[in-house]
Amino acid sequence: MDSHSLFQSIRDRSAESEQNVPFPPGYEPGRTRYVVVFGTVMSGLGKGIFSSSLAKCLQDKGLTISPIKLEGYLNIDSGTLNPFRHGEVFVLDDGTECDMDLGTYERALDLDLTAQNFCTSGQIYRRVLERERTGGYLGRDVQMIPHVTGEVKNRLRELAMGTRADVVFVEIGGTVGDVENAYYIEAMRQLAFEEGPNSVCFVALTYVMEPAILGEQKSKAAQLGIRRLMECGIQPHIIACRAQNPVERQVREKIALFSNVPSSRVFSMHDCESVYQIPEMLRGAGYDKAVIDYLGLDEDVDLDAERAARDVWTGYLSRMRAPSRQVRIGITGKYTSVRDAYASIIKSLEHAGVHLNCKVLLEWVDVSELTDDTAAEALSSLNGIIVPGAFGTRGAEGKIACLKHVRINRIPCLGICYGFQMAVIEFARNACSMEDANSTEIDNECRYPVINLLPEQKKIEGLGGTMRLGGQDVRVRSGTRAFDMFGERTRLRFRHRYEVDPQYIETLERAGMVFSGRSPRAEIMNILELPADMHPYYVGTQAHPELTSRPLRPQPFFLGLVHAAIGHAYPDYAEALCYPKSVAPAGVDVEDAVRDVSSSRL
Repeated sequence: MDSHSLFQSIRDRSAESEQNVPFPPGYEPGRTRYVVVFGTVMSGLGKGIFSSSLAKCLQDKGLTISPIKLEGYLNIDSGTLNPFRHGEVFVLDDGTECDMDLGTYERALDLDLTAQNFCTSGQIYRRVLERERTGGYLGRDVQMIPHVTGEVKNRLRELAMGTRADVVFVEIGGTVGDVENAYYIEAMRQLAFEEGPNSVCFVALTYVMEPAILGEQKSKAAQLGIRRLMECGIQPHIIACRAQNPVERQVREKIALFSNVPSSRVFSMHDCESVYQIPEMLRGAGYDKAVIDYLGLDEDVDLDAERAARDVWTGYLSRMRAPSRQVRIGITGKYTSVRDAYASIIKSLEHAGVHLNCKVLLEWVDVSELTDDTAAEALSSLNGIIVPGAFGTRGAEGKIACLKHVRINRIPCLGICYGFQMAVIEFARNACSMEDANSTEIDNECRYPVINLLPEQKKIEGLGGTMRLGGQDVRVRSGTRAFDMFGERTRLRFRHRYEVDPQYIETLERAGMVFSGRSPRAEIMNILELPADMHPYYVGTQAHPELTSRPLRPQPFFLGLVHAAIGHAYPDYAEALCYPKSVAPAGVDVEDAVRDVSSSRL
């Protein structure tokens, strides 16, 4: 081929790439349907809870669902975000550090999600720039349209292909009007155009105000927010109206008139007692039917599966509404002013409480200023405590003081990650006469660094490289409480950097501490406990068990804590707790899951 012909060929191919970004190989337009949820008026309305609840309604009908959260920030992931600003960092089994809404989806859908289900602007721009650097755009100038928006569409289509989903639920973070979300919204407009009629259902979550001084509901802010969405080329098909009280018919009709949405598809989504009631609220209002009708999925609905799933969920709600007892459990942390920092722990306690027919009342204990002298008073009303994960030095001594108090006074306790490490330090100091025991994260010059970076970690440069992230198998020692929970092996999720230094393990165990869970391929301690004759429930794990608790499958660590707390609150309580022998896999039949857990706890 001569130079002129070669240039002509490259120019022709470049011209093609300027018009669109090709579909992923093997992708069939229109096969997978999409539901896209936008927020208007303001953030914090509960898009994640709404979207996951609606997704559950469709999943209960026998459809395969896969969610994705699109975040506008430029971070590659959520790993460096401060809990004060963004709530907890949720870690997936594959090690992805992501937004807490992914935890909402995992709990609602009982799925183990992956990196495919979470996307940030940082990820999109990185993929575009890497492709540009390697000549992937054939020398064209790389633009927001079609290249960046095309990358967004590719992420959704790759997810659809990878999961073989019937419906992909797309939640766009923030609200319409946020500058960083503009190209996501444009990408959704293009997606609907390319996928074909009735393949993409747009749902706008808005807010209906009810100022106390006026005494009536006002829809103007909702109208303007939806108009802003329509100005971006998005015509909503369904509108969900968040409000404190049920949205009045006249208000819904006014919103319908100004948004070109039939009033039959403008729904109230008012406050309710519990987020677990939302799926039934949506079904009762007809949200799920509206989505199914619009997407043309009526023939794919399995009514028998839906009835079975609803019966199971109704049973869960019934147990939740009528607990026969209650306990007080303290969360002893340093982010206690921001409840979202411990969102998964809160949910895990709820799950365990429901299955044990017990209401768990939370007490928030700020450990920043706690000492041995003040810990007793701060914990005096509690039947158990959780010492949660954290990083850094602030609050460490307060957590150690709490652990010392509950260990000596036989108050049930669960240490999670950093709490596990603090439990080792407290025991080393007060039970093994290592007064200067500490973590090198806190004091690099301490005499007894019982918590330390392992030698292989010290060779790695950069904080991210030393982090142990995601799901890991754990070998469990027979004859222990952990063995009762899990059997000989389990899988837990981790997010930590420091470990128990192996040179101190023998000393700690000689004094009574039992390391009942270890990494299969290395001497990494993952679970600790005190024997039953020393303490009714003193357990710690280097993992984050709250990340794998589900409403119908409560996590065993939390089941054990709540069960022990009931025994502390009610001395005559004598019901035995038999832990499930293994964690059911993702996608387990919900009826079987409930039956297994229910029978094992009584």
